Amino acid sequence: MRIRGYARENGSFGIRNHILVIPASVCASETASRIASRVDGAVAIPHQHGCCQVGADLVQTIRTLIGFGRNPNVGGVLVVGLGCEGIQANIISDGIRDTGKPIETVIIQDEGGTPNTIEKGVKLLEKIAEKAKEAILSEFDINELILGLECGGSDPTSGITANPVIGAASDILIGHGGSCILSETTEVIGAEHLLEKRFHDEKARRRFLEMVDDVEKKAVAMGSDLRGTQPTPGNIEGGLTTIEEKSLGCMFKAGESDFEGVLEYGEQLPSSKKGLYFMDTPGEDIDSITGMIAGGAQIIVFSTGRGTPTGSPIAPVIKLTGNPETYRRMKVNIDLNAGSVISEGKTIKEVGRDLFDMIVEVSNGKLVKAEELGHREFGIYRIGATF
Repeated sequence: MRIRGYARENGSFGIRNHILVIPASVCASETASRIASRVDGAVAIPHQHGCCQVGADLVQTIRTLIGFGRNPNVGGVLVVGLGCEGIQANIISDGIRDTGKPIETVIIQDEGGTPNTIEKGVKLLEKIAEKAKEAILSEFDINELILGLECGGSDPTSGITANPVIGAASDILIGHGGSCILSETTEVIGAEHLLEKRFHDEKARRRFLEMVDDVEKKAVAMGSDLRGTQPTPGNIEGGLTTIEEKSLGCMFKAGESDFEGVLEYGEQLPSSKKGLYFMDTPGEDIDSITGMIAGGAQIIVFSTGRGTPTGSPIAPVIKLTGNPETYRRMKVNIDLNAGSVISEGKTIKEVGRDLFDMIVEVSNGKLVKAEELGHREFGIYRIGATF
């Protein structure tokens, strides 16, 4: 199956052509946002991080910011730094440069303050944008598509209808040679014994189980009980009672395919081995989506029983719900009513095919509700303290 997108110099394919402004740290985030606001088609990803981080936490933030810039949905990048932060702007730009896309940096302290930086940044970004506009839509095989699988604001219909629908669509894409990412390690607790059987690589299976175990140990080390946040108050009000119950519904997003491997948060999928992967992310939706997009996902499918408007700065987020009432109430934010399984007697496979067809349409340029409404939520998962 062929779809249309933007061929990148490194052999990857994007389904959008965004111009991205990356602040190297929180100290450059406001300046980055002001630069992006003055150039059509540009989007910034302000964040709280980039300085006084150490160890694996620092490495993870760097990997995530570089991953966003490397994502094939991005046609050009401007990195904005303060100058004295822990993550220097050149670290990010050097990690993106080999993709061949246009990339520039600007440093606030070198330019003598934010007004000069904004003016220079706008000029650089306009040049990047002109270069990115030269990208030509071309056909490519759907096996180049990486689909991120997400659920949030869940209720019982998520596990009964919406997540199985996602699983059916995931299996179709993998059947065409594409790739999918299952995430949300927290929401695997209680279902890991079922998912581990689908890893045919023993090393990957052991790492998967370590990831789940580490989440539980982290909560214990903090003197906390996961039951204070998982399920969330909204999950509980919707009818979910335990993390195990939530996890047993969450896992259906992975369909029936075997896992090819595991990924750290924001780690890039290997281009040589396609299929289903598990990525170690939190259950928090926006941080989880960020990790999958940094890993190369060009598109996200997101089930929500209670309803959520979440989008992304650079990737379309298809929203579906298994709850017909939620769809009626939040139709302005939700793209597909998987609740038709309940209200109209459709089968999981039928609606799964509908979702897959929508994935193809969106990959070919159709805007999702989150894009139409300008939702660009972005958040980086932290695994350590700020010092």
